[in-house]
Amino acid sequence: MNSDSIIVSNLSKRFSFPVKNPSAGWVKNLFAPETKEINAVDDISFSVKSGERVAFIGPNGAGKSTTIKMLTGILFPTSGKANVLGLDPSKDRKKLAYQIGTVFGQRSQLLPNLPLTDSLEFFGVMYDLTDKQIKARVAELVDLFDMGSFINQPIRKLSLGQRMRAEVAASLIHKPKIIFLDEPTIGLDVVAKKSLRDLLLKINKEENTTIFLTSHDVGDIESLCDRTIVINHGVLIKDLPTRELSQVFVREKNIDITPETTFDEFPELPEGINYGAKDKNKITVVVDINKIGVQEALRKLLDLFKVDDVDVYDTDLETVIRNIYESNPTRQ
Repeated sequence: MNSDSIIVSNLSKRFSFPVKNPSAGWVKNLFAPETKEINAVDDISFSVKSGERVAFIGPNGAGKSTTIKMLTGILFPTSGKANVLGLDPSKDRKKLAYQIGTVFGQRSQLLPNLPLTDSLEFFGVMYDLTDKQIKARVAELVDLFDMGSFINQPIRKLSLGQRMRAEVAASLIHKPKIIFLDEPTIGLDVVAKKSLRDLLLKINKEENTTIFLTSHDVGDIESLCDRTIVINHGVLIKDLPTRELSQVFVREKNIDITPETTFDEFPELPEGINYGAKDKNKITVVVDINKIGVQEALRKLLDLFKVDDVDVYDTDLETVIRNIYESNPTRQ
């Protein structure tokens, strides 16, 4: 039975800042300014088992980065507790650093003007690995991440896809038990995204590395994570298996209709059914299943159109996630 790698209990983080005069743009009282307090993270609790792959998602300003900074010891919580690998991040940040890895898609940790091999060796020294351990681990990562063709090139000359592979490899030099990934595939093309996702799945499988991911890319969530935690304005609003997201929260069904010949007109649709796309060779309608059942919708559509083929399918995960945000008003 897997033990918990991360335990978060009633974790909160509040920030205070001086309130400015909206017209003048300055603080009213410099010595005793009026302050406003915001809850960046608001009393959240969850746990993550060793080897689990978890997506921690939400819109901009939801509290994702603040939570990760508390889990890695960069920020101290206002209240509540976090336990990562048996350590308190706010008290044992240095010890914890030796057991976790971090990757930020928009911020590089590599040495831009030096060959990749130098960066990997530098991180090995930083984590107190011996020369023998560094040599063996670098060779292992170069093989695993297929970096042999660019291992001796300066980081600044690598493509974005190559650099992100190198970023993840560097974060794994010390064989961390958890890797925190913040938008790791941002800016990558489709091929590079798939390559990086496959490598992360391989690391998870072979080294039992826990993956804790934030991403706006639905492909990352679907491909990498077997569980999704949704946060909005600091409040945890959903925590469930990724495969169940659409099943639990879907409000719409899409129906593609192919005509016997071609569509020459588009009649008004019954309540609860709206056009998603119109074309003479195919239309897509969106059915609000809270207003009308799929069977009834099909009967009404077949009365309106001469149909050659019909395809009914769920809305995509991106829409499901957006519906979750919109249907959970957040506390301010």
